[in-house]
Amino acid sequence: MAETTSFTETGHGAASREEGARQVRAVPRWRRGLRPYLLIVPALLLTGGILYPFGLGLYYTLFDFSASKPRPDMVGFDNYRTVFTQDAFWNSAWVTVLYAVGAAAFETVLGVAVALLLHRSSVIGRVLEKILILPLMIAPVIAAIIWKLMLQPSVGVINHLLKPFGLGGVQWTDTPTGALLSSIAVDVWVYTPFVAILALAGLRSLPTSPFEAAAVDGAGWWYTFRRLTLPMLWPYVLVAVIFRFMDSLKVFDIIYALTEGGPGDSTVVLQIRAYLEAIRFQRYSFGISYTIVLWAVVYLAAMVLVRHLGRIQNRAAEVPK
Repeated sequence: MAETTSFTETGHGAASREEGARQVRAVPRWRRGLRPYLLIVPALLLTGGILYPFGLGLYYTLFDFSASKPRPDMVGFDNYRTVFTQDAFWNSAWVTVLYAVGAAAFETVLGVAVALLLHRSSVIGRVLEKILILPLMIAPVIAAIIWKLMLQPSVGVINHLLKPFGLGGVQWTDTPTGALLSSIAVDVWVYTPFVAILALAGLRSLPTSPFEAAAVDGAGWWYTFRRLTLPMLWPYVLVAVIFRFMDSLKVFDIIYALTEGGPGDSTVVLQIRAYLEAIRFQRYSFGISYTIVLWAVVYLAAMVLVRHLGRIQNRAAEVPK
């Protein structure tokens, strides 16, 4: 009886497979050929949604659109020529570079240092690893507003804590240098955990055999870090640097919420300059020209850094594992 039941079940299974095969063969060939093209439709829609406003912005820069000129004339590349001949552009470009380099440098050093501390297995390290992501859960503009209140000269908690050391009453955001450094400090506070998480993931993915061999040979901590850890970890660190440097070049929210570009134009980066020209001064085409120039700067910087990342990855692959 059992053998009969098993044979029957086997027969039903074979019949089901044959029926499924017939259904598959029943799908028309043109539908199977069309399926790959249907799968790329979402990507094409997304690409179109990005390229259309970008191309429209490029087109608008060829005119002199403004609130005072409802019927604009085509001016060609005059907007770009005006941008590059303005002292305000070069001041904003210099502030942008200072901000991006300073923020990326501090975040890289602090992020790698924090990752090295958390890489050691301990209860405190595991607790701090969970706390580390808290700044990333706060919107940058909210973080900037919180720090703006904390940095108030008279009622801010930072000056209150520094008063016993004779450092109270510091004008954190009321001087050009202080405003730029304060903006960089807020950016470092918000995004250092991002670098630390990437570096920590890289540390945990490194092979253990080279470090075991170095320990057997009696290599010290600094030698191991300089000759083994850093060369193999550098691709991960450079990925974090690329993300943070690109994002810092087009920063807007932190600086605008903290200083609104002041005092004067000491913290007016290119993104804020574009906002002022297009929205506040209502010179739309001129403001868009600033954003196109900023896009070109970010694109070129990304190309250089990504090529350097490829060379670093090839060099790291040569480290014996």
